[in-house]
This record gives sequence, structure tokens and C-alpha cells, in this order.
Amino acid sequence: MLILPGHQYQCCDGLSRRGFLQIGALTFGGLTLPQLLRAESQSNGKATGKSVINIFLNGGPTHMDTFDLKPQAPSEFRGEFLPIKTNSPGLEICELMPELATVGNQFSIIRSVENFKNEHNARQSDSGWSVNSLKNIGGRPGIGSVMSKILGPAQVTPEGAAPTNLDLSGSTRPGFLGPMHSAFRPNSRARGNLILDRRVTRERLDDRAQLLKDLDGIKRAMDASGRMNAIDSFTERAMGIITSGKLADALETKNEDPRTKEMYGISRDRYSRSNESFLKARRLLEAGVRCVSLNFGSWDTHGKNFDSMRKQLPPLGKALSALITDLERTGRLDDTIIMMSGEFGRTPRVNRNAGRDHWNRAGFFFIAGGGMQHGQAIGKTNRLGEFPQERPVKLQHIFHTVYHQLGIDANNITFTDPNGRPQYIVEERELIHELI
Repeated sequence: MLILPGHQYQCCDGLSRRGFLQIGALTFGGLTLPQLLRAESQSNGKATGKSVINIFLNGGPTHMDTFDLKPQAPSEFRGEFLPIKTNSPGLEICELMPELATVGNQFSIIRSVENFKNEHNARQSDSGWSVNSLKNIGGRPGIGSVMSKILGPAQVTPEGAAPTNLDLSGSTRPGFLGPMHSAFRPNSRARGNLILDRRVTRERLDDRAQLLKDLDGIKRAMDASGRMNAIDSFTERAMGIITSGKLADALETKNEDPRTKEMYGISRDRYSRSNESFLKARRLLEAGVRCVSLNFGSWDTHGKNFDSMRKQLPPLGKALSALITDLERTGRLDDTIIMMSGEFGRTPRVNRNAGRDHWNRAGFFFIAGGGMQHGQAIGKTNRLGEFPQERPVKLQHIFHTVYHQLGIDANNITFTDPNGRPQYIVEERELIHELI
């Protein structure tokens, strides 16, 4: 197996992070594609047909300068930006995201999340749990791994089935569910595993497939229970993904309509280079992937916070609004839940370096699509943005609501951990009724 480093970013803890991408025999966390498909076939839930795009804002974005502005607060709190109205009455966001304001009726902002942990890690945004929860046995599984375990593939066709869980961020983890439910992490070189090498004809591949079937036939003859019968179908599905090129096509945007790329704000600019991931996410859902995770930007703004916001918020707002508009245009918005969050909020008071430090007493969570009730701000912080004052919401309430929309009964479903103990998907199981 070959491990390739992806996009690099750094937070204030001094650790340089990369999304490490694994390739080799079309692997998913060390497993071959047939193995992963076999694991997903054992899912025990019924899907609603909805999918997830989970956007991670690494470093902890400030709530005060994005979705919870306080224009009436003293200058050392309110910062340098003003709120603007969206097309949904009463919902306001930062002036640096004018495109996003035009689709305010399609998203909601939860402004009163009260229990973020002070952790520079994606686990909270991926699962609703602290990175330290069950850490000794692998930690809690992310939402894509939960979907892989319970729901399996979104669609199975004669050409094969796309993986349930695909990670463009390098941040998701299967937790104690193990590598069988890891996400597939592609990059430009790994995509070579998704299509046939031009030197390998379909006939040669068919010959190899026949050899594999012959070997499997011997194994089946030795298996009185007949449990080996499934191997051929899983291998055939894996070959279908490779030979059809459907997944590889979804990851390649060079032939996408230039007007669509312009709508997403895709450019070579340093602060817009991640916009392409939003377009890829939409294309991957169309190819049959059920959960796509991606990240955007670097938000650990202990210094020069406002300079950073001026550079990062416009491309983020443009990409988000394009994704929402594109999904609505293609009739997929009601079947796609868009989630976006970071590790925590940031200090309401601006520090002497024109920055904001870590603040886990308040933060925001952005959610769109999924057939939910949108165009609203849920909850409210106090006048200085320090803590929830109205309608406090726990992070796991959000995940519980998302699972509910996906058709996953988090009230009753448990997973058995490596120690043989049942574990609920989330512990705080309260639905956010304003959304559903």
C-alpha cells in the first residue's frame, strides 16, 4: 500500500496535519474494495434515500464574524463586519457572504450550540462526540461510517455500487467500527485505481476474473455451508466500479461546464482552491456515494482574524450557495443534508493581535437541505456572544436529528464495541423539532 500526503494545514497546537490518502489495490483503510462492499452488504437498516455532505471548517471558525454577529455590542466584541439580511426574514449573516444570503430560505443556523470541547480535531464535527470518548478502543465512529454500517450503498446497479462513505478531507474516522467501515480517500493518483489501465484490456481482466472464479469454486467446494457463494458477486461489483469509470468521472471536473465552475467560484487562488470539492461532492452523490466529507479553509485565527475572514468567507459563501442552488436545480436538495461546523467558536472579545482565541462555550452549526424546515436561526447567544441565552442545543441533538432524517433510529440502534458492550450512536437523543 502507498500512503500519499494530501492538503496540509496547521493549527495553534503546532501540529502539522495532512489528509493522508491510502491507495493500492483500490483500498479503503487497508481493505480491498470487495471486502468493503461485503461489509456494507451486512447493513441492517433501511435508508430514506437521503445523503450527507459534511463540511469541516478546520481550526474553529469564529461565530461572531460569520453567523452570529453582534452589531450592537461594544467595538472590542462586535469586530469589523456588519450583518446583512438574507432572503428569509429575520435571518442575517456576515456581509462577506452575499451569495449565500440569496439562498437563506434553504438553510438554518443553530446559534446556541453549548457543549463543544476545546479540541483541535474533526471528531466532534464528524460524530458529535469528543475525540477522547472510547479513545482506547478506537473512538466513536463518524457519520459516514455509521451510514456504511447501518445503511450500506445508496444504489446497486449492474455496473456495481459506489462506496457508501467517501472522504475528501482526510479527517473522518471509523472509530471502534474498524477499517471495514472506513471511508475511501481518493486523490489524483489514487483515481488511477478506479479505471482500467490502457494496457489492460477488458478481455485480460475477464481472464483474471475467470481465474478468480475458478479458485473461489474450489473454496466453495470445501465450504459445506455455502458461505463462499457471495464472493463472486462482491468481486463482480468491485470490477463494475473500476470498469465503468463512474466514480472516476465524478472526481474529474475538467469537462464540467465552465459556467458551473464559475458559479462555484473555482479558481487557482489560494483561498478558492477548495471550492472544487463542493462541486465534486455533488457529482459524487450523483455517482451513488451516500456520504461525502470535505474540509474548507483554516480558521484558527488567534491573530489577524478579520484579514483571514476577508479572504476566506467570500469563497466559502460562494461555494456553499452554488452547492445549494445546484442541488435544488437538479432536484436533489431535499434528499441531501448539508452539514457544516468547526471544532468550537472563538472568543467574543478581540485580543490584542486582532484575533480571537478558542471559545467552546458557544458556536454555530450550519445545516441545509434534507427536506427540513429552513430559513431560520435556532437559538440565541447573549448580547456579547458569550454563551447560549435562548434554546441551548447540544451537538449530539443535531446528529440525532440528522440520523432521524436519514431513517436511522438512534433511540434503539446500538453497536457492539470491541469489549462486547453495546454503544448508542449518540447519547443525547433529543430531536430539534424546529427543523423537522
